[in-house]
Amino acid sequence: MIIEIIKMAFESLLAKKTRSFLSMLGIIIGVSTVIAVFAIGQGAKKAVNDQFAGLSAKSIMVMGNMGRPGSTASSKLKIGDVKAVKEKAVHIALATGIVEGSATASYDGNEESYSVIGTDLDFFKIANQKLSAGRMFTDEEINSKERLVILGSDVASELYSGKSEIVGTTITVSGKKLEVIGYFEETGGSMGRVSKDEAIYFPYQTAQGSILGDRGGRLMITLEADSVENIKLATEELTQILRAEHRLKEDQEDDFRIMDAGSMVSAAQDSAALMSTVLTLVAAITLLVSGIGIMNVMFVTVAERTKEIGIAKAIGGKKGDILMQFLLESIILSTIGGIIGIIIGQSAIPLIAKFDLMAMSSSASGPLLGFSFSVLVGVFFGFYPALKASKLDPVDALRSE
Repeated sequence: MIIEIIKMAFESLLAKKTRSFLSMLGIIIGVSTVIAVFAIGQGAKKAVNDQFAGLSAKSIMVMGNMGRPGSTASSKLKIGDVKAVKEKAVHIALATGIVEGSATASYDGNEESYSVIGTDLDFFKIANQKLSAGRMFTDEEINSKERLVILGSDVASELYSGKSEIVGTTITVSGKKLEVIGYFEETGGSMGRVSKDEAIYFPYQTAQGSILGDRGGRLMITLEADSVENIKLATEELTQILRAEHRLKEDQEDDFRIMDAGSMVSAAQDSAALMSTVLTLVAAITLLVSGIGIMNVMFVTVAERTKEIGIAKAIGGKKGDILMQFLLESIILSTIGGIIGIIIGQSAIPLIAKFDLMAMSSSASGPLLGFSFSVLVGVFFGFYPALKASKLDPVDALRSE
């Protein structure tokens, strides 16, 4: 009997193909959207993790607050602050200043604009950067304005496209000739707004004097706490030291910003989670609207087939059988729509990734949740019209036109 009811449900839906497809369309879009939402959410999390993968969990950054919205204090951040922090801070293990700007670099006809970072050896320890080839600067080279550079991985691949010999060559940066002594492995991470892979690294004195010149660049201080547990203590004492060095009064706001790796990762993850939540709500609304559409279609179907229901009841059709048939039609619509939505959604992920349109990563949660919702929508919105059909009086149904 169940098999007969299922066959009748399929026959009824196939008799109105266009209507059935339009009823499924909302489900298809809704499920595809759910899958896309989860893929975007996973992609965003992966992008955040990749971005901060090369950053030590103990690292802290200090930047001037010039240009910060709502800030009225001018920045007095200076390289001398690094020495004060090293001397006075108890919970800071490493500290270094970096000067950051931008410059045009060229080699063998290839020319691009990159970030320029002038620093010392402690920076590379804090940033967890490892050489792919070549060597680091020596202390003597850092203090003697040697014209040497180490390249980020993206800089090396772009300037030396198709070439294997990089170390020992000479590139031009801001019109100055410099020798390449090494290049780093790819990290995918960043320091503040600077991508570590898209930067050229110089000894501090060389970058400030020869490369950035009068522009001076933007000064940042990078530090590493002695342990993850002491990040808060390190931040508090860092604030006190810098306020004292900058002679700030109690009623004056800080003229610098302090950010630790944990807060930067947390802020980025919160943004990714918020985006996923908003998109999930959009998908839920789409599924809700599609469910209402299925309910309307089922009501129309019941009205059109009133005489058929009357005949079925007259020849012994049970109330439960009629309820089952109409409920099955609704479930079949939502189930097939859900399956098609999964196919479309899953197929779109590699396609979007191929063209690099958006960071997306496939997840089993998306298809599972999308399909579950689609079936639930079919049951929830199909039950009442099916119940109404099962309660029709056979005499009244047979009299209807």
